[in-house]
Amino acid sequence: MFKRSALAVLLIPLAASVTAAQETQMTPELLWKLGRLGGSTVSTDGKLVAYVVRHYELAEDKGASTVHLYDVESRKTRTLLSAWAGVGDLQFASSPFGERIFFTGSSGKDDRGSQVWSLNPLDGGLLQVTDIEDGLGNLKVSPTGDHVAFTRDVKLDQEVTELFEDLPKADARIIDSLMYRHWSSWHDYAYSHLFVAEIGEDGRAGDAVDLMEDMRVDCPVPPFGGSEQYNWSPDGTEIAFTMKDVDRWSESTNSDVYLVAIDAPGSHTNLSEGQPGYDNDPVFAPDGKAIAYHSMERASFESDRNRILLHERGSEGSRDVTDSLDQMTHGATWLPDGNGILFTSEWRGTTQVFTIRRGGGKAMQVSRGRYNWGLVDVFPDGKRALVSIMDMTRPRELAIMDLESGRSETITHINDEIYASLELPRIEERWVEATDGKRIHCWVIYPPDFDPDVQWPLLTYCQGGPQGQIGQWFSFRWNFYLMASKGYVVVAPNRRGLPGFGREWNDEISGDWGGQAMRDILSATDAMLAEPYIDPERTGAIGASFGGYTVYWLMGNHEDRFKTMISHCGVFNLESMYGSTEELFFVNWDLGGPYWKGGDVQADYDRFSPHKFVGEWDTPLLVVHGQKDFRVPVTQGMEAFTAAQVKGIPSRFLYYPNEGHWVLKPQNGVLWHRVFFDWLGRTCEPKIQEGP
Repeated sequence: MFKRSALAVLLIPLAASVTAAQETQMTPELLWKLGRLGGSTVSTDGKLVAYVVRHYELAEDKGASTVHLYDVESRKTRTLLSAWAGVGDLQFASSPFGERIFFTGSSGKDDRGSQVWSLNPLDGGLLQVTDIEDGLGNLKVSPTGDHVAFTRDVKLDQEVTELFEDLPKADARIIDSLMYRHWSSWHDYAYSHLFVAEIGEDGRAGDAVDLMEDMRVDCPVPPFGGSEQYNWSPDGTEIAFTMKDVDRWSESTNSDVYLVAIDAPGSHTNLSEGQPGYDNDPVFAPDGKAIAYHSMERASFESDRNRILLHERGSEGSRDVTDSLDQMTHGATWLPDGNGILFTSEWRGTTQVFTIRRGGGKAMQVSRGRYNWGLVDVFPDGKRALVSIMDMTRPRELAIMDLESGRSETITHINDEIYASLELPRIEERWVEATDGKRIHCWVIYPPDFDPDVQWPLLTYCQGGPQGQIGQWFSFRWNFYLMASKGYVVVAPNRRGLPGFGREWNDEISGDWGGQAMRDILSATDAMLAEPYIDPERTGAIGASFGGYTVYWLMGNHEDRFKTMISHCGVFNLESMYGSTEELFFVNWDLGGPYWKGGDVQADYDRFSPHKFVGEWDTPLLVVHGQKDFRVPVTQGMEAFTAAQVKGIPSRFLYYPNEGHWVLKPQNGVLWHRVFFDWLGRTCEPKIQEGP
């Protein structure tokens, strides 16, 4: 089975594997037929909800977006805009022609990039607001409706051919500092700046003013920051925004919240000065007298407890209104009366909506149920919120939640037609005892046709991050529903180092990568192996990023528990990874510093680096990696694959030359699943076996 000739060829019939008999089961192709909810917004009178849905065409390897409008009273939905290449930053706002829906987007018919547009919610009339060369993003319309703010790239650094004009064909970079590449892209000699432009009587924007002129700093902070990193004051005269203006960018998480008046663009006031961790996502109170923002206390720790700090205008410093909360906070949103703040937080394998008073105190949970809730917008009456809802069986939909009772009503039905005929898996919550006596929360996902009287193969899912809760999310790659539909029981343990279970639990991964977290995963696996319906001869460990590291670690430390392994973009060699990754603050915190530091740090590199245990490898291994992954460089996957090949271990390398840490293209995504399940079929066959 594992001769080179057999491994070199994919199972061709997989390309046409969807038959009428399989329409009741989730498939990789069906995943890409599902509509994906995009941005959404509530009208200023609370009567309308606009939202975006994106669909992908697998044959064309691209997607298109549609804008829909939901009438809250009649509960009817109509389409306003169809088949756009991209639509983002949806927002109801006033204009010279009344309230309109503003957004950034591109029809795909020109090469000017994404622009600001406004859409008449009554008749779908469309107006182009900006015409900016190379496009823009992260739109926010001022509360007064007379200005737009957005970000665009400003080129400030010179390329080699500009430094040496007589060498126009020179193809090289001159690099003098770190952060020359980040996550999946090389530094493009430009910086994302925040701009404002006045809207004229014709509804179009005038000349844009750079609020960060000549600054070699980005807003939003890359790589994942978006429009949440800045907001207008209620009177439309100021903007609070986020920058990370530090000398040694790669070694620091010290971003700050700044205030700038739009009529004095060169004057910035730092509201979080002296706070060494992440400070971001500022939002003004409705009365304009305070600014709430998220903050992490400890320097260089990217996964510290995310607090909500409150800065009262005219005072110095800020206070933590969530100091009594042993949880993360996200998406701080003011209630219209200004007396409370809504936010979301990971909680016991879910994400819930909470509220806290402006003065602090005890946070109250608003939402309920085994879901990941997302906070989108608040209705002007302050009694309801527009939220998203998701679980492991279905992607996000929109709902309106009553903030007093927590009850909600789903208002979108994007994928109802597809789900009408699908058989769903059973999802179970269970707690497992760890080797140190603590309890590990686990999700167990069973096939739709699960029968406890027969034996099933087991997949142990290893989470990435390393700090990122396994909640009720619906992934379009690591999709537990799809795995269960293919005949696998999946156990997904919220092992040590994940949020949602208190700060101590979250912190325990740092400095102990190959320690208790690995023992937690093995404890969860052992608990499942003790079940009579699990076949101990058909078990696999799978994961990406830190989960990929976990797979490589388990390759040399699993004591024959697993019969196959799959690692996507995993860390294999801690020393070579340190010298080739980009955000050094991450490895400095989690590993204690560079490997040459010596002492206990060097000892941890030796104890926890998977490459040190290759001598114990004997398990079939599938390696997946993208060339444009700069967080965990592709050489990590190459090193692991080389080790397996040299040792004669059955192995395969799925290499993507144009993907990064994630697989984003539709056909590449389907290929990922085909190779994934093909590998499991060869090494962990899902055929049901008779019970003992």
